[in-house]
Amino acid sequence: MPVLSLFYGIVIRMYSEPNVKHNKPHIHAEYQGYKAVFDLEGNILDGNFPAKQKKMVVAWIAIHEDDLTANWNLLQEGQQAFKIQPLQ
Repeated sequence: MPVLSLFYGIVIRMYSEPNVKHNKPHIHAEYQGYKAVFDLEGNILDGNFPAKQKKMVVAWIAIHEDDLTANWNLLQEGQQAFKIQPLQ
């Protein structure tokens, strides 16, 4: 699963599963043993995340929504994702 971005100890990944139908585009975030799946609107679909880090992930998603959608489409077509700038 490619790492799209890394900031403040938060690792953001997106699965590459061509020909697998997902309900909606999403990312996987990890932070010090916490794991959560976020949709591209910033909602947690699965898992849990500390409040402060959740706010950072939601802000990052909002800033990079177009890049995330582009990566989602690339990965679903079996292509390689590109890195996305970290939250600064």
